Amino acid sequence: MYQAYPLYKIILRRALVIFIGVTALPVMLFRKDRARFYSYLHRIWCKTSAKPVWLAQTESAGGVFW
Repeated sequence: MYQAYPLYKIILRRALVIFIGVTALPVMLFRKDRARFYSYLHRIWCKTSAKPVWLAQTESAGGVFW
């Protein structure tokens, strides 16, 4: 049902996340909501298909929580 992104799109997304993270670091050091910002960047980093990140993580965890 969900299709994986092509490799070039994953690499481009991850390069963009690194660029934004490093560029925003001097500003984010003094903000209280930096954890939310970097959590959002981590979600973008982990996204490799059209499937929502939370669903992919839930499926990969298997029976850990049950």
